[in-house]
Amino acid sequence: MKRTGLLLIFFLAIILSACSGDGYKNLSTEEAKKLVDHSEAVVLDVRTPEEFEEGHIPKATLIPLQELESRLGELDKDETYLVVCRSGNRSAQASELLVQEGFKKVYNMTGGMNTWDDEIEK
Repeated sequence: MKRTGLLLIFFLAIILSACSGDGYKNLSTEEAKKLVDHSEAVVLDVRTPEEFEEGHIPKATLIPLQELESRLGELDKDETYLVVCRSGNRSAQASELLVQEGFKKVYNMTGGMNTWDDEIEK
């Protein structure tokens, strides 16, 4: 019961911060994993196809950073996105672009796949 309450508070905090419109929010890999585990966000991987093939978060969508601007039409502005890359730098750039283009619920996974220690798909 206590854990359910804590999860509810966590997700409420995420939802409220997403509604603030102040830009994207940085999440640790632990926080990002909770979003992934509860299917609360689309995982948007902005690495290269080669990096993606080496291993990615299951069900992640690959749109390399250099292609993101031209492929924004493939994304739903009402969706929640968890943006990931190798170390967190490209995903921060991608998160900023998404926010500038009107996406409201954007999360950047700090540390990137370098710090992801959960399941990966190849």
